[in-house]
Amino acid sequence: MVRRFARAALLDEAAVDDVAQDALISVAASIGSFRGSSKITTWVHRIVRHRVVDHLRRQRATSPLPPDDLGPAERMSSMIATRATVRAALASLPELYRDPVTMRDLGGLTYDEIAQRLDRSIGTVKSQVSRGRALVAATLRGSGSGLGLDSTLERADD
Repeated sequence: MVRRFARAALLDEAAVDDVAQDALISVAASIGSFRGSSKITTWVHRIVRHRVVDHLRRQRATSPLPPDDLGPAERMSSMIATRATVRAALASLPELYRDPVTMRDLGGLTYDEIAQRLDRSIGTVKSQVSRGRALVAATLRGSGSGLGLDSTLERADD
């Protein structure tokens, strides 16, 4: 089960083996913290997901290659880590900013559509999207991810 969870996120079989081993060690070390409020598989999946993210961060930090030198597995792993990091940064935003940023940048809604859905003025929505993006960018810079996502989070139409 642990290998299956790891394989779903990683393409490199050697990495799957490493992550599965790390996850099993984590499971064994923290089994006492399992409260039984969810399925054991849910709890194990969360541990595996954390080990996958740890592995991808270590891999990116130790082997920065130019994009032309990356194979498909490395590019995919990097994209998964990037998405996970951005989603974590978005999740850490206060709801006041998280909803407008998510609707704008992930949902592709216009400012007018967001304003209508949230029952806010367009100016307020634009301000909250801008502030939310700045908070996400600061979180990503603070995490040392070095993703260079400022341009991704700031659209030219803003």
